[in-house]
Amino acid sequence: MTNTKIPGVSFSLKRAIGVTKLKRLFTQKTGIPTTKVGMERKIGGMIINAIFKK
Repeated sequence: MTNTKIPGVSFSLKRAIGVTKLKRLFTQKTGIPTTKVGMERKIGGMIINAIFKK
């Protein structure tokens, strides 16, 4: 058997330390995304708005 994980049981060190919560709070307060995809979407939206802005 290659999968030794127990179904339904997981542990995240980042969540246990509180990193995930801090990143979420930072994003909510500043409006700056902390993920790669989020940053790409925000920058892409800014470029589109700059091009088509009247």
